[in-house]
Amino acid sequence: MTPHTPRAVAVDYDVIASGYNDRYHETRRLGELAALRGLIHEIRARRILEVGCGTAFWLAALCDDVAESYGLDLSAGMLAEAQRRPGGARLLRGRASRLPFYHGAFDLVYCVNALHHFTQQVGFIAEARRLLRTSGALAILGMDPHGRRDHWYVYTYFDGAYETDLARFPTWDTVLAWMQAQGLERVMCSEATRFEIRRQGRAVFDDPFIKKHNASQLALLSDTAYAKGLQHIEDDIRQAEEAGTSPVFRSDIIIDMLVGYAP
Repeated sequence: MTPHTPRAVAVDYDVIASGYNDRYHETRRLGELAALRGLIHEIRARRILEVGCGTAFWLAALCDDVAESYGLDLSAGMLAEAQRRPGGARLLRGRASRLPFYHGAFDLVYCVNALHHFTQQVGFIAEARRLLRTSGALAILGMDPHGRRDHWYVYTYFDGAYETDLARFPTWDTVLAWMQAQGLERVMCSEATRFEIRRQGRAVFDDPFIKKHNASQLALLSDTAYAKGLQHIEDDIRQAEEAGTSPVFRSDIIIDMLVGYAP
């Protein structure tokens, strides 16, 4: 039986591209970088591919760890931003389920916070497996909203954001099963990093992730639903201020790394 793939909801990343890098100013993302670097050194990766590379933040950060790096993304706008980064990664436009490279071309194929955007998630894993050399690795980094381990105020205040994520994010158990079905071995999941950020009162409006076109969860909302969420936050702040207090808005998000190795 073919496993169920969650519904992929399209995000116009050409619109989001100009503000996307704001998320990297929010935190240094050391946990994800450490996890990827550790894997690169473990398998002695020389040639890597990031699928869904966006603005090439990760490729640029890893450029000194490898000999050759490649990035693929479907959005022309994101790739235009990526071209401005240093590091010398070779960038291509394409789909995750049809990777334009020969068999065994890479030591490491990875994606970061991108799997839920791929329309054919199993197809991506199959293609990644095809591209791996012997003992190469596929790494998938991201969050699993199904586990309810995360506490993100965006889910609380913006109606529909959590439900949309449940529809487009596969569970990690599902992804691990897909990886095993494609012949990857020693498949495992581990926590890469955890973001614990607290914003008090009106400081929440300084959060780059609250801007509609900086996060896919909000970009997918209608303008009406987005405005309603902002008003909900404003109402809670005003009510608290009248009572002489100030509400705290929590972002407590776990990012895991799933890894499978080619035999």
